[in-house]
Amino acid sequence: MKKNKLISRRTSLKGIGAAGAFSLFGTHELPAKETVPDPALSPGTARKAIYEKVWQTPLIDTHEHLIEEADRLQGTDHPRVQSDDWSLLFSHYLDSDLLTSGMPEAEWNRFFSPEIDPVDKWKILEPCWPAVKNTGYGQAVHRAIRELYGVEDLSAKTVRAVQAGYEKTRKPGFYRHILCDTAKIESCQVNCLGRPFLESKMPTLLMQDLSILGMFAGPNIDQYSEPTGRQVKCLDDWHKVIDWWFAKYAKYAVAVKSQQAYSRDIDYETVDAPAVENLFAKRLENQDLTGPEQKALEDHLFWYAVERATENHLPVKLHTGYYAGCNSMPLGRLIHNPGSATDLCRRSPDSRFVFMHICYPYYEELISVAKQYTNAYVDMCWSWIINPIAAKDFLKKYLVTAPANKVLTFGGDYIPVEPVLGHAIIARMGIAQALSELVEEGWIAQKDALDLVDTVMHENARRIFNLKEKTTNLKKAPWG
Repeated sequence: MKKNKLISRRTSLKGIGAAGAFSLFGTHELPAKETVPDPALSPGTARKAIYEKVWQTPLIDTHEHLIEEADRLQGTDHPRVQSDDWSLLFSHYLDSDLLTSGMPEAEWNRFFSPEIDPVDKWKILEPCWPAVKNTGYGQAVHRAIRELYGVEDLSAKTVRAVQAGYEKTRKPGFYRHILCDTAKIESCQVNCLGRPFLESKMPTLLMQDLSILGMFAGPNIDQYSEPTGRQVKCLDDWHKVIDWWFAKYAKYAVAVKSQQAYSRDIDYETVDAPAVENLFAKRLENQDLTGPEQKALEDHLFWYAVERATENHLPVKLHTGYYAGCNSMPLGRLIHNPGSATDLCRRSPDSRFVFMHICYPYYEELISVAKQYTNAYVDMCWSWIINPIAAKDFLKKYLVTAPANKVLTFGGDYIPVEPVLGHAIIARMGIAQALSELVEEGWIAQKDALDLVDTVMHENARRIFNLKEKTTNLKKAPWG
């Protein structure tokens, strides 16, 4: 390898693991000579070159829920940020695996409680740790602890070192240290869960989506109307409230986002305003709407918001597939997401729809959506820690099925910043493995695989979300 190699021993052996390192640098049985036109491009050679390229290439992170660094340092009332200790790394996603593995709810509450000494929390975690440490959620946390705190494995002997590492790392500037210096992330796109648009103090690092969820789900009249100063008395007033949010933030937002797929399918039909004016009036009077009435109102307002997004050249990000949490996911409804996605693309061909999380576990169907529809894009955010092997297989299948310029390969999808690093390591492993296997199996040439690295890791995101212009605008944002 080159003297200035960018895959360090620590990154390759600790980030990939012993088995991964063997597959990276080990030899492989070559196919018959006639199928290898260039003997120099052996599988071992290709894999080494691809891994080097993937590890030195910056990522653009297209989906997070990160709170502001200042809020982490000063304290926040966010429900996911209860304890300011190492257990915080377990509080998003991995907390669900702890419950499904059998951790009693009382012990779960104690583990995340600020009242429990951080060192004593290992005793609570210890019975469940072997069951969850190898899941994608567990690996993201495990790898983050290893890279940030220098602790190879979590145990009774190392828990004090983990807590000491947490305290040493958590200081002003730690977001840039973790995201930029360590994970080599160029920028993040944040969907703030507490307000429609967050005026971040790090605007070009923590770029923001404009949430349209409350514009049509409910809708959330108080939250969206209060900043506008407009009193909502009719549907037309509400349209003007939605217009206000786009007028104020469209130039700064990278996309609009909705996660309503957690409560219904994304089967939004075209419903004209006159058909729902009375329904909106009932909503203003806090009268109950029937299921079909609520759907009609939401469908109309969804398309109103999407039309504003399209006018402002903002992609529309939509949750699809797997649910966070536990004991709450109706697969019978999720299976319809890909079919509904085709209806959205067909109804609004000028809108750009970004279907998130590969619609796991129905990712084969989503590949067909991206292949068929010009305005369909797929974001692999979160998928690497839901099922790392499925995500790797998805990328392999996607690249030989649908256009490569329509896939986005990383979004950490976290509230705490530390596990983003672990997730990024897993994503790099998966991207490198997918491209290496495509070369080794004879589907694409090594040169083409290397050319795809920049495309899928950052070039697509820059183009789809117009990040050059957004960065210029955000540098001039009045809150920056």
